Parts: sequence; C-alpha cells; structure tokens
Amino acid sequence: MRVDVLSREYPPEVYGGAGVHVAELVRALRRRDDLTTRVHAFGAPRDEELTTSYADLAELADANPAIRTLGVDLAIAAGCAGADLVHSHTWYANLAGHLAGLLHGVPHVVSAHSLEPLRPWKAEQLGGGYAVSSWVERTAYEAAAAIVAVSAAMRDDVLRSYPAVDPGRVHVVHNGIDTDLWSPVHDPDRVRALGVDPDRPSVVFVGRITRQKGLPLFLRSVAQLPPEVQIVLCAGAPDTPEIEAEVVALVEELRAGRDGVVWIREMLPRPDVVALLTAATVFACPSVYEPLGIVNLEAMACETAVVATRTGGIPEVVVDPGDLGGSAAGQEPTGLLVPIEQATDGTGTPLDPDRYVADFAAALIEVVSDPARAAELGRAGRRRAIESFGWDAIASRTVDLYRSVLG
Repeated sequence: MRVDVLSREYPPEVYGGAGVHVAELVRALRRRDDLTTRVHAFGAPRDEELTTSYADLAELADANPAIRTLGVDLAIAAGCAGADLVHSHTWYANLAGHLAGLLHGVPHVVSAHSLEPLRPWKAEQLGGGYAVSSWVERTAYEAAAAIVAVSAAMRDDVLRSYPAVDPGRVHVVHNGIDTDLWSPVHDPDRVRALGVDPDRPSVVFVGRITRQKGLPLFLRSVAQLPPEVQIVLCAGAPDTPEIEAEVVALVEELRAGRDGVVWIREMLPRPDVVALLTAATVFACPSVYEPLGIVNLEAMACETAVVATRTGGIPEVVVDPGDLGGSAAGQEPTGLLVPIEQATDGTGTPLDPDRYVADFAAALIEVVSDPARAAELGRAGRRRAIESFGWDAIASRTVDLYRSVLG
C-alpha cells in the first residue's frame, strides 16, 4: 500500500504542533514493512528519499497568502499520481488531498489538528483569505473518506463545526511523542548560555505568538509569581504585528517589575528546548484553543510538571489530581488544569479574563512553591508519555484506519 502524506510543514520547516505530528507519524509509518509512505510538502527542496517539495508559484507571489497556498495545492494534487490513499494535514494541504482524491480516484483522509471556525482571529492574518481557508476546510472535511481527530474533544469540535459530516467517519487517534528524542537532559551550561539560571525556579512557555496560545493572558498571570521565579518565553512567529506589539508591551511591563524574564524569539533546536524543559520547575500551557497540545507531551516526556488550561484535548493528556476519581481513574497526576469559561463565538476568549489570570497564577504558584511535588508530577508525566502516547502504537492505529477505508 502506498500512502501519500500531504503537509505544509515538514522538516526542516516545522513551526507548530501539526508539523511535529507529521514528522513523527511519517517516521513511524516508514518503519513499517507493509507500507510505502511518500511525503509532499511545501517549501524548499529536501534531500530525503520519497519526499517531494513544492515552492510557491511565482505567478502568485503578490497574491493573498491563502491563494498562494491553493497554487501549491494544485501542484501537489498532480504529484500524487500512483497513491492508494492520500492523507492531508491542516487546511493548507486539505485542498491538495481533496483534489488528489478526485483526480486519481483514491480515498482522502484528513487529520484534524485545528479548525478554521474555531480560529476566527486568523481574519487578522489572512483578511479575505480566511474565508478561502474556511471554504477549503469545509469542502475537504465534508467529502473526506475519514477524518482523524487528535482527541475526543477535537472529534466533538469537528461534528459541531461541520454537522454535515457523518459521525461514523470521524475517528480519534491521539497525537504522540518520541520519548527517546524528548527525554530529560541536564545541561546547566547550555541553559546558562540561553540566559537562564538553572539554579533558580523557572516557568517555561513554548509556542507561537498567536491568540490561540494565550500568551498575553499568561504574561499577566506570571506578574503575580514570587520574585525568585524566572519567566522563560520561547515565543516567536507572531501571527500579526498587532499581537506582537501587545506581547512586547507586556514583556516590557513585566521586566520593569522583576528580573529573570528571558524572551527567546528565534526557534530553538530541540536539544536546547529539552535542556530548558528539563531545568524548568513547571511548563505552562495557557492556550484557549488546543485540540490536544503536543507541547504538553514534550514537557511531560522531559519530566516537567505542567500547568495548563482545562480546554480542548488538554485534559486527555495532562492528569489533574482532582480528576483521579473520575475521568482519570487509575492514573497518576502529571500537573494542574486551570478552569476556564469561554465565549462560544469561536475565539475561546475567557468570559472573565481576570478570574482566569488569577486562577492560572495560583496554579503556577502552587507548583513552583513545592519543588518536590513538581518533580513527582514530572516523573509521572514521563511515565504517562511512554505508556500512552508512543508513536509506533499510534502509527498502527492509523494504518488500521487506512485499511478500513480501503476495504
């Protein structure tokens, strides 16, 4: 069986969780003898067997970014000749998958990492292109042979956003984590070189500067932390100049009142991120929209306690002590989940931002104030990452889905 995986992001051009997912899924699929996995990715040429890259069309250089995306999609669709099944990731590649399925008469499988109706702030970034991306996603989802939701919460979001989709075609296959690549590495010299004192407690945020990740809310909450706690921001790739300016202002305000605020804007190589996570007391995930949250798995695999928003698929990954008698019965706590009441307009905005900020700050303080407990939560997190989110098992479930679609 030949499966063609279609993605905007693929190494070395990875900037978000979906790109990490695609890279690791492809690695796991290619370890199998019963499958040939080809990759079609946006970007510059890659020196990798069975991988083809597609640059933007020169004729569309001045077009809206959504239209430039569709130009690449057309080229990818043509390049999928010979596949038995195509599997697209994110709206950027969804039209390529949809058209490849029609053109070559093969099933199209979609992985739902995020949903355009739940990211209305992208209109700031794409203008009218947001209407185009929304149309692409809806068209692909409603026609797909199967949809892979990365969490049960994401499955609910898919069916709520696209009620025309048959629930029987939406399957939950969680994201995974390579716990060999993501494992504790104590490297205090490297941490110091990045501007962080490994001997002080620290709270680390890793993510893009986008409304989804809740960074402005996080920056308000950490202002309440004890003065000895360092704030480490691995945050770049802002969606818009407006949100970048908002974050810059909040960081400057934070620095005016405390030391130990470290902002790393460039995308770090994985060994540096691993070193920072290993040295951290707690990893923070203040997202207001997160289908699953690979970043939480990465932190857990590095034995770092997590404080995260109770939203989306995050509670399927991070185990809060309060859940042990219910949905997480039989598991060990790996962090704290912060409650949030959210607007239902697709933005995920907290209905009471001040309450959310205060609750997030309280959870962070609870963990950083008890290093022994933080370490215990971190060790449990790594055990959970190994036992429940290994990529080979996830690849097997994905291949089972492929076979069921092909009949």
